[in-house]
Amino acid sequence: MEYRHLGRSGLLISEIAYGNWLTHGSQVEEEAATACVRAALDAGITTFDTADVYAETRAESVLGRALKGERREGLEIFTKVYWPTGPGRNDRGLSRKHIMESINNSLRRLQTDYVDLYQAHRYDRFTPLEETMSAFADVVHSGKAHYIGVSEWPAEQIRRAHALATELRIPLVSSQPQYSMLWRVIEGDVIPTSEELGLGQIVWSPIAQGVLTGKYLPGQQPPEGSRATDTKGGANMISRFLRDEVLEAVQRLRPLADEAGLSLAQLAVAWVLQNPNVSAAIVGASRPEQVGENAKAAGVKLDADLLKRIDEVILPVAETDRIKAYQNVPAQRP
Repeated sequence: MEYRHLGRSGLLISEIAYGNWLTHGSQVEEEAATACVRAALDAGITTFDTADVYAETRAESVLGRALKGERREGLEIFTKVYWPTGPGRNDRGLSRKHIMESINNSLRRLQTDYVDLYQAHRYDRFTPLEETMSAFADVVHSGKAHYIGVSEWPAEQIRRAHALATELRIPLVSSQPQYSMLWRVIEGDVIPTSEELGLGQIVWSPIAQGVLTGKYLPGQQPPEGSRATDTKGGANMISRFLRDEVLEAVQRLRPLADEAGLSLAQLAVAWVLQNPNVSAAIVGASRPEQVGENAKAAGVKLDADLLKRIDEVILPVAETDRIKAYQNVPAQRP
């Protein structure tokens, strides 16, 4: 395993992070989830990412139990706040009330006194940013979180939040966006802004919901039991990538992966890690062996010629337009 600084902070994290969205407390039984966490630890992964909303709060509890007994100082535990976690009108968003209540509930479920990184899971346009950042400052100053981050925030809001964080003397150090060979919308403005301000990217879905493993074939139905057939949430996310022209391009990556001595999945994870603004790539798993295989992408260097040939194959079908990518996202309170 290789380790990188999170942005310009002093925090070192494993460049492969383990995430439990759509798995722990939902798709995967707890015994299997614990086995995946053990496999991550065995692979040298020390960074674990979750969120209070995953599996209706169950994912945090599963992760907390799986990590129980590990040396806390040797781990970096990340969680998030924003999406609804209860039926009440204040059980959502980035108000002071919800942030202060949510951090306490997350710590209880994770069985820890603090998280290393507390992230705003989306931007809340219904709450003044000053209120949100002030609440985050209190979380940091109380010792319940060491660093602050954001997830899927546009560049202009990252810049505003960074200015307030500087005034409040709290470390806003990261952005957690979707990023893969097929989803490159952050390259236009989020990455340049983050580089300027000293934030690192902790990217999710580097394998594009599994499409970049090559298991989905053009002209064929998705394999039974795959994420594309999951009615609990996976199918909606992956559908944008299941066009034949995309799947055909992915198959044309096979000889390039073979040339590099990598599986398609390993090539996809290694590709995002070539971006110097990426601090870590989050991988998930339903089986322990998947963790070990994905972790082999750590430390891989892809030469400039290979990167150029990858772009020649995949860039024509990749999403790069931020406006187009998010035009169907509803602008309403969560």
